Amino acid sequence: MKLHIKDKFNQELPADPSRSNTRRQVFEACFSYVTPRVPSNPKLLHVSAETANLLGLTESDWNSEAFLSIFSGSSTLKDSAPYAMCYGGHQFGNWAGQLGDGRAINLAEVENEGQSWALQLKGAGETPYSRRADGLAVLRSSIREHLCSEAMYHLGVPTTRSLSLLLSGDQVLRDVMYDGNAAYEKGAVVCRVAPSFIRFGNFQIFTSRGDIVNLRKLTDFTIKHFFPSIQTSGKEAYIEFYQQVAKRTLDMIVHWQRVGFVHGVMNTDNMSILGLTIDYGPYGWLEGYDPTWTPNTTDRQNRRYRFGQQAGVAAWNLLQLANALYPLVEEAEPFTDVLQQFQLDYRSAYLNMMGQKLGLTATSESYQDLVSSLEKNLQLTETDMTIFFRNLGDFKTDVQKPGETQWFELIKDAFYEVEEVAGAIYDKWQVWFDNYHQLLEKEQNSDADRRASMNQVNPKYVLRNYMAQLAIDAANQGDYTIIEELYELLKHPYAEQSTLGKWFAKRPEWARHKVGCSMLSCSS
Repeated sequence: MKLHIKDKFNQELPADPSRSNTRRQVFEACFSYVTPRVPSNPKLLHVSAETANLLGLTESDWNSEAFLSIFSGSSTLKDSAPYAMCYGGHQFGNWAGQLGDGRAINLAEVENEGQSWALQLKGAGETPYSRRADGLAVLRSSIREHLCSEAMYHLGVPTTRSLSLLLSGDQVLRDVMYDGNAAYEKGAVVCRVAPSFIRFGNFQIFTSRGDIVNLRKLTDFTIKHFFPSIQTSGKEAYIEFYQQVAKRTLDMIVHWQRVGFVHGVMNTDNMSILGLTIDYGPYGWLEGYDPTWTPNTTDRQNRRYRFGQQAGVAAWNLLQLANALYPLVEEAEPFTDVLQQFQLDYRSAYLNMMGQKLGLTATSESYQDLVSSLEKNLQLTETDMTIFFRNLGDFKTDVQKPGETQWFELIKDAFYEVEEVAGAIYDKWQVWFDNYHQLLEKEQNSDADRRASMNQVNPKYVLRNYMAQLAIDAANQGDYTIIEELYELLKHPYAEQSTLGKWFAKRPEWARHKVGCSMLSCSS
């Protein structure tokens, strides 16, 4: 197995001079060198062949002892220098000071076919940033991260990737619901892959400490390697950098809203500077369409990171990034302009995205009221978002005339309580479909063409929490077949895959309040 290592982050940026792996405050450094913990009995459970190919790895490579050793943390790559990043962040709106890679260890950066990829082990042991934790991860959360990273990529959502999922052979103590009932679980290690794992918090930590010298070094490094289109310098470059980060962040959020994904922990230390979905903790997909829903038990009371607030939180996080970059520009107006434009652009991008989900090609002004009324209707009763939009693609303008009821047969599978769609609720849906039909009649596309375009943006399959939990429950019993089945299913989320239609279904009732299926904790 051969990887072309070409490290940049730990070669060009300042390192922590101490090699001691003790919890501490790290100053004037972007990272600390760390050696992964050697697991007791590693076992490879799953590999993403596509991600492996990005790195130039073949099937014989990932079936080798060398692969198992390196990606379990048992050994390190030749000529590499593993490290953990230093960063800070706002957690649930409050400044938390130094955070850093508490259980993530960057192995190396590799180049293949003109692309550069950072390899990061999650769950491979403690670092100086582990605080009171052990730096380990459990199988439960590792399965969720591995499957979701790849699923999001195939949905077309900007994301980090996952190369491998391994058992460590060790038992890890976790209190899943933070209720005093800690128990041992199987330990696991995931290898995450991305062009870079730099976060908003990497910049924040320096500004919070008045370390403008290293803030500038990190920003110049990031522009040089990840924003090559920026050809200006000085203040202009930093402003353009901020603009591009805002655009990438907006694009990511619109995709989250499109597929019904809720991140659950949008702290600034979980915001990628590249606009990638990063840190798959207590995430989830909407089952019933509910803008107030969050999968995170820690956020149960305030619901700061609820589905309908993700764009607002992104804007707030971008404001914190602006505050971090301000010392490089020393002018507030350029940042304010970008944030104001973000708000305007998001509303426009969101409406355009919803128009695509509805199969409409006219200007958004013509259907913004339709979108608004749809959002209200979807909350009249518990209505599955994924099934509703997917089945809506079968709406036929030459059959479903205003006043007819075929629309009900079309979408009834999306309702959790079909009998509730009666009386005033039924009437509101009838009005909505009448208006929808009128707009469709003005479109030039045929029903078949519209259905095809809608099915390219409305997935049939997403990684619902109960699906991941089924894979977890089976894996805890030594059965890893569901992991592979879901991995293959989610590689083609927009395809019909009729033989796997069992996964195109509402959340089963047994999963409504089951731990891991309804709300999740940050415990992993």
